[in-house]
Amino acid sequence: MSFVRGGPTVQRPPTTVVLTCSAVLLLTGCAACSGEDKDTERPSTPAGVTAQAGSATSVHVMWEQATDNKAVTGYEVYEKGTRVKSLPAARHMVDIDRLTPGTAYSFTVRARDAAGNLSAAGPAVSVTTPAPTPDDRTAPTRPASLKGRVDGARAVTLVWARSRDDVGVTSYDIYQEDSRIHSVSGTQTTARVTGLRPGTVYSFTVRARDAAENSSPDSGAVDLTTTSAPGDGPSTAPTALKATARKGSIELSWTPPRTGAPVKEHQLFLNGKPATTIVWGATPPAGTATYTMTVTDKPGTRYSVKLRAKLPDGKWGDFSAQRTVVVA
Repeated sequence: MSFVRGGPTVQRPPTTVVLTCSAVLLLTGCAACSGEDKDTERPSTPAGVTAQAGSATSVHVMWEQATDNKAVTGYEVYEKGTRVKSLPAARHMVDIDRLTPGTAYSFTVRARDAAGNLSAAGPAVSVTTPAPTPDDRTAPTRPASLKGRVDGARAVTLVWARSRDDVGVTSYDIYQEDSRIHSVSGTQTTARVTGLRPGTVYSFTVRARDAAENSSPDSGAVDLTTTSAPGDGPSTAPTALKATARKGSIELSWTPPRTGAPVKEHQLFLNGKPATTIVWGATPPAGTATYTMTVTDKPGTRYSVKLRAKLPDGKWGDFSAQRTVVVA
């Protein structure tokens, strides 16, 4: 557009064209940014996949943690190419149930990230469920002589004596605070547990299981404290916790942590939930501390017990090992 006002013609810049070019440049730049942010990298293939028949109708599948350029968000378990389980990233094991006795199966595991990228599947792991034993109602004997060794900050090794069963032990299940975290073949009497936290107290027990899903009583517990991470101080967990069931009560004893000052408060947890705070108004007892808890539940009620101390800085310390006790 031109204007004539008694002088030379003034040519205005083509503003519409400039704006259009700017919009094109802006869109092009955004498209480039979008391409840069798109995650197309696949997670690593889960390693160490194992499959163990837990009974005539179930198989326990385990694997090691995969890695990703951003984060692994889950795992997919396949049986001969068909997905049978989807799990969150924190899970590295699963039981596949409702299987057919005396049947061969083949499992693979793939990792998944937030963008939906799936890792490659590793080599398939084969396992055959045992034949059914419908008349077997006898549980294996309790695994004896459980012992453990700390393998650094994140792993431990457990060893126990073989259980007996009238038909045969198909697997041993490892429990930590009443949760099954690992399983091995009934021919093994050792297991390595990984993925633990540095400087943490763990209490492990083992149960034997047969093909008819009969489980033995718990073995005795073994307490293991993983090595602290560099720069961390000593553990602040109470130690030597004992829980004894009496008629109408549970007697507890433990050794408070060494904190450089008297520990006047402990928080008691029952079945994973806070139950009470134990407070000494005067100077707390030296050495072993004791507490008697009254219970009104019927005989046979099962309790899981653990506690932690309040430290001089006012914060709660690490948890003790857990103990399981049955009301008398």
